[in-house]
Amino acid sequence: MMPNPGLELRSTISADGRLTLSLEPVDVGDPGAGEVVVRIEAAPINPSDLGLLIGPADVSTMETGGTADRPELRFTVPADRLGSVQARLGESMAVGNEGAGTVIAAGDGAQGLMGKRVAVLGGAMYTQFRKLKVRDCVALPDDATSADGAAMFVNPLTALGFTETMKAEGHKAIVHTAAASNLGQMLNRICIADGIPLVNIVRSPAQVALLEGQGAKYVLDSSADGFGDKLVDAIAETKASIGFDAIGGGDLVGRILDAMEKAANRQAGEYSRYGSNTFKQMYLYGMLDVSPTVIRRTFGFAWSIGGWLLTPFLQKAGAETGAKLRQRILDELKTTFASNYTATIGLAEALTPETFLAYERKTTGEKYLIDPTIAG
Repeated sequence: MMPNPGLELRSTISADGRLTLSLEPVDVGDPGAGEVVVRIEAAPINPSDLGLLIGPADVSTMETGGTADRPELRFTVPADRLGSVQARLGESMAVGNEGAGTVIAAGDGAQGLMGKRVAVLGGAMYTQFRKLKVRDCVALPDDATSADGAAMFVNPLTALGFTETMKAEGHKAIVHTAAASNLGQMLNRICIADGIPLVNIVRSPAQVALLEGQGAKYVLDSSADGFGDKLVDAIAETKASIGFDAIGGGDLVGRILDAMEKAANRQAGEYSRYGSNTFKQMYLYGMLDVSPTVIRRTFGFAWSIGGWLLTPFLQKAGAETGAKLRQRILDELKTTFASNYTATIGLAEALTPETFLAYERKTTGEKYLIDPTIAG
């Protein structure tokens, strides 16, 4: 017999520009053929989740409501931002890209997963119970907890996607910003293991010490004096000509392209008014800073800036490559792809003002985990 309806975290924007976060009852129903019902026991809060959770709302307008068991947070979406979310106005949207938990019911063809702990991908993971297709579940090793497997998709596949993109496009080394993040630490471990030179850019001495303590060779503090010259030196030594930027706003992307150009010109045999022939590629994959991306054209013409998203990468890479990457993640779940969490919180706690403001800040190196089995 299935459990009573569980609670699910929802984000709704009304036509008048009010965004509400609430916990709503959801009856998942019995699993059909090839389906399972998973009791969700761990789901990380990733920056991509925050994009759906809070969207374009003004966090400073936060108001509280609801009850202790089912709290609500309410925000105002500025009128000039409503146009970007027209398609979701009035829609109660479930949040949470990935998670892990225990299979508590299984339909025909899915009995082999009954009682097993699985990692799952498919959205709507900030919920107590989730019905999924078997293809969206990966059985975890016997010694892995739900917390171990909760974040085995988004960050690990993104980090591996960066190195796969580098290889496919013919580059030799990578520049990465916000490099002390959970994802950045994974990328550092991958690059060390695979012998890929990696230039890590962070924003504080503490973050430099963190990555150097994990074996990183090139770690640069963008807030420190002499950062620009040190960046050119590191790029010249590694021959990095591709970068992945999590920040988005500001002038850092342009400064990296400029440093790549200066490093390339150190090897130039003669001057060219059009810049070096070294092709320089920067991908933006995050929006930690929502201000405009500022580009000052100081790096010739052999360059490109684009967006990078995990789903299009996996579609382009194909099923065989995707399966290979997932197997590596499983094999190295507690080492290369281990995630560390600042705190584990329940669904109701996720909607308390203090906790919300803590994870909404997207502080580099801090990551929160939701455990929907936590009461209250």
